[in-house]
Amino acid sequence: MDKTGDVSIRSNEWQRLLRWHRRQKVKDEGEDGVNKDEGKRSSNLGQKLKVNWKEWMVDPAEHFYYVWLQVMILPIVYNWVIIILRTCFTTIALSYLPVWLTLDYLSDLMYVADMIITVHTGYLEQGILIKDLSQLRKHYLHSKYFLRDLASLLPTDFFYFVFGIQTPMVRINRLLRTPRLNEALDRMETRTSYPNTFRISKLMIYIFVLIHWNACLYFALSNYIGFGSDRWVYPNITDPEFASMRRQYFYCFWFSAQIFTTVGDTPLPKREEEYLFMITDLLIAVLVFASIVGNVGNVITSLRDRDNVFFPNHELVKGYLRSHHISKELRQRIDSWYQHLHINKKIMRENEILQQLPVHLRTVIAVSVHLPTLSKVTIFQSCEKSLLEELVLKLTPQVFSPGEYVCRKGDVGHEMYIIKEGKLAVVADDGVTEFAVLSEGNFFGEISILNIKGNRSGNRRTANIRSIGYSDLFSLSKEDLTDVLSEFPAAKRHLEEKGRQILTKMGMLEESGEAEEGEAEKIETKITRLESNLEILQTKLARLMVELESSNRKMQARVKQLEWEVAALHTQQPEKEDGEEREQGRCEGVGGEVVWEREEAEGEEEENVEAKVKKQGQREDSNDITKEGDGESTKSTKDDVENMMEGNKCGDLGNQENKKGDNGEKNREKGDDRPGKGDGAEIVHEDKEEEKESEEKIEKAKEDSEKRGMGKKKDEGQEDE
Repeated sequence: MDKTGDVSIRSNEWQRLLRWHRRQKVKDEGEDGVNKDEGKRSSNLGQKLKVNWKEWMVDPAEHFYYVWLQVMILPIVYNWVIIILRTCFTTIALSYLPVWLTLDYLSDLMYVADMIITVHTGYLEQGILIKDLSQLRKHYLHSKYFLRDLASLLPTDFFYFVFGIQTPMVRINRLLRTPRLNEALDRMETRTSYPNTFRISKLMIYIFVLIHWNACLYFALSNYIGFGSDRWVYPNITDPEFASMRRQYFYCFWFSAQIFTTVGDTPLPKREEEYLFMITDLLIAVLVFASIVGNVGNVITSLRDRDNVFFPNHELVKGYLRSHHISKELRQRIDSWYQHLHINKKIMRENEILQQLPVHLRTVIAVSVHLPTLSKVTIFQSCEKSLLEELVLKLTPQVFSPGEYVCRKGDVGHEMYIIKEGKLAVVADDGVTEFAVLSEGNFFGEISILNIKGNRSGNRRTANIRSIGYSDLFSLSKEDLTDVLSEFPAAKRHLEEKGRQILTKMGMLEESGEAEEGEAEKIETKITRLESNLEILQTKLARLMVELESSNRKMQARVKQLEWEVAALHTQQPEKEDGEEREQGRCEGVGGEVVWEREEAEGEEEENVEAKVKKQGQREDSNDITKEGDGESTKSTKDDVENMMEGNKCGDLGNQENKKGDNGEKNREKGDDRPGKGDGAEIVHEDKEEEKESEEKIEKAKEDSEKRGMGKKKDEGQEDE
């Protein structure tokens, strides 16, 4: 302590020396520099005081607008109270006439000033504050507020020359500014820290004005009927006891309050006017009584709801404990815990209370309240401010009673704790021996929520921590921390490194932890690579399946078409045989040359087919394992091919002859003298299509033969095994 004191004394001496040197420098600069500084300051003040009235604009969210609304309450309330008072109580109006006239025209000046401020008040359009004076004037002049304000300032005082100075009711148009009063009261209710008290006060002011108007009207009605004519009206003013102005007003006010509150006995009315007045007052009294009861009930329920939101519901817990016959000792502990919360105003539901606010406002509030506490934690020091702001929103307050264990040795750690207020003891397993005492600003359990690999404790608590008295803690769960750190990978690595350093100092970190971590990272990279490759293969497989389905559909359609063509050929074959003899001469004359060319082409096709079949047989004979099976398959393919070729020849000849005959008849009917050219072209085109079909049939036959050979090979292999 002495060393620190000496250091502080020396630092103070150095500060004094530095100040003395600065003063000397200022003196050396001379008075010119001082005068210049004073000139600059005066110019700055002049610029601040100067206001460009042509461009002056009032922001409705500023404090000036709020203060002006509060000022406008005075003239509006004055007109509501004094106009009816001076109208009914003529003695009061004439006795203080100069005062009333001065206050009247002062309130009128305030009304004019309010119109000027309203013209210069900005408004929001699509969320943007409009500041252009031309637009502000246009907006105000075309609004209903301008007509109302203008009507409230009409110079109705000129009617004094008609009705007399004792009739201030001509100023009744001043009451049209009442919406301005409602706006001021609403602004005050939103800004006050005690809204329930303000609501009760506002209700009482409304009731006071209502009773005041009723008292004035009662006195006017008594004057109309006659003072002292019966027991219901005001007594005779010739009596000195009831002649004073204060007695007149207070008696009428008491009578009206008695009617509205329905408390006490009021004299019975005698005349029809008195009955009508009492009926109206009783109906109004019912509404007043209902409004009082309703508003007071709302205030009480809002206070109860506030308590239920701030603190847990004690009545529900008490009912639960009674229904389950909990021991008296445990119930006393719970009752003392609730009592501590209510007496010391410990708020347990911060997140629920602030849930209605936007996220950025909640963050600002949480930062201002909890950030100093969170920044004391060692592992969170030198972290990003955005990370701390996210973590601050995750802190949950907890209160522990005296003797209650916060955590026990060997428990799995799911959260860390920061001590806000109170003291906690680190005790042994016997619960008596104390190793250390933790106080405000300390923290514990930060290692267990980081999941550091190589930790020998395995994220378990290494000590017993017990609350000495009532302790206020902030808890941060492991799930919340991992959610936040998933968005801050650099901060995650930084925190894990700090945790390893702490564990190495404590001797709780295994050396193989880093190697295991590296292996884990390698495995993770391999898994990600395999997953990406698997996705690529799945896409390729999907494409191949689509292509296979499309090709399968095409093949099925082609097979159906071929079957239909074969069936059509079989049905046309008998008709072709009958027409061969008829058209033989015509074929010789018209398409003889074409038939000869067709026969030569078919001969070349047969030679090509036989050559292909021979090559296939030679390939199959080269296999030493399946010679016999291959020979049989080649023979069968040769036979099939020869049969197909013969069938095609017959069908082709029939088709050619039929087509020749049809074409010849058509040409004869049309008178065409060129018989050979068109028929030959059509025959050549059809021959090409038939050649393609025959080639496809040959390829199918080859595929069938190959499949048969493979089946025989498999059977022989199974027999050999």
